[in-house]
Amino acid sequence: MAECVEASIRIGERDTMYEYATELTPERTKQLIEKLAVLVVEHGLETPAVLFLESMKPVSFVGSQFFLMYGVPFFGLVLDERTTSEYGLLFENRENVEALIKRIEELAREADKKKEKEKEEKSK
Repeated sequence: MAECVEASIRIGERDTMYEYATELTPERTKQLIEKLAVLVVEHGLETPAVLFLESMKPVSFVGSQFFLMYGVPFFGLVLDERTTSEYGLLFENRENVEALIKRIEELAREADKKKEKEKEEKSK
């Protein structure tokens, strides 16, 4: 019982119970796009990611609102709710989705060139 009281006191001392992002700065938008693009390319998921993003672009706003309403509180249990809400805000704007697609494609081309150079060096 004492543990519950202490936890509620600690939560009550914070300014807010949850810290959600309400807007993204251009710098933070670029950081999130870069982070997602690098993650996708590192795992070799360029084609499925681009296909998914292109097909979901028309409904990205609705999807982001659904994520902000239901996904952020759910993922906020194990992840930082501010960061998860930033990803929801990222997909509100179709231009950000397009920028993410372009960045994934750029990184994929760079990774392919790097692999080709490595193959050439091995064959020599």
